[in-house]
Amino acid sequence: MTFSIVAWDPTPPGGAEWGVAVASKFLAVGAAVPWGEASAGAVATQALANLRYGPDGLGRLRRGEDADGVVAALTRDDEHRRHRQVGVVDVSGGAANYTGDECMTWAGGHIGDGYCCQGNILTGPEVISDMASAFEVAQGTLAERLVEALARGDAAGGDRRGRQSAALLVVSDGGGYGGGTDRAVDLRVEDHPEPIPELSRLLDLHRLYFPRADQLEFIDLGVDLAGEVRALLSKLGYGAGRGPGFDPQLEDALFLYAGTENLEERLGKGARIERAVLGYLRNQAAGTST
Repeated sequence: MTFSIVAWDPTPPGGAEWGVAVASKFLAVGAAVPWGEASAGAVATQALANLRYGPDGLGRLRRGEDADGVVAALTRDDEHRRHRQVGVVDVSGGAANYTGDECMTWAGGHIGDGYCCQGNILTGPEVISDMASAFEVAQGTLAERLVEALARGDAAGGDRRGRQSAALLVVSDGGGYGGGTDRAVDLRVEDHPEPIPELSRLLDLHRLYFPRADQLEFIDLGVDLAGEVRALLSKLGYGAGRGPGFDPQLEDALFLYAGTENLEERLGKGARIERAVLGYLRNQAAGTST
């Protein structure tokens, strides 16, 4: 009842990423289909989904099994395998998938270089072929490419029963908030008439609030810019002081503002401001009446 893509990207500055994007006419599909673990791989389990495929598959990937071996092992002793569908990408980007011959039509998949697409109860094979084509030419981060593939699959017809939910999971070593987990991106649209555009909107917010280090651009707070930032913060009600240039009062006000607006991952040290924070501050102050 689902279409998904599982993939890896070995090139990010922070280290390799593995991810799953999925959409379905099914409530909260993100709670069932996508599984991933940094430096192991990723799994999508769907159709008459066997949720044990998620943790069991990751366990096998963690022990160094390749994608083909994991798919074979998961389905071999499953008496309902003819109703199952699964896609796996391993630690080295090897990809494999399986579609049982009793999955509801249209059902099938595609395996490419470092990714696999799979779906069932689709409008036709063009859903999968368009997803694959989109992923191969898409630019940007793995998360952005996965969502682009999902959008193209939806535009080709997607789930023939309709739309309800979508999810995106990307894992990398230390990729979570503050570096404490591997969940670099974990977004879910549980019940929505247009779940994939909503997922894309959430990803835009995620990029703002949780940027990768290579996406940050800091600007020195010279006297003129410091004066502008002080005035903007004061307009929004932050006690930024009245002195010239960057000083402790301005630093404290900027720190409080960033924490209030959940922009602390973009907060620099010393007399600097991150470009996106400056733009956000300018836009917010422009919409504030005094």
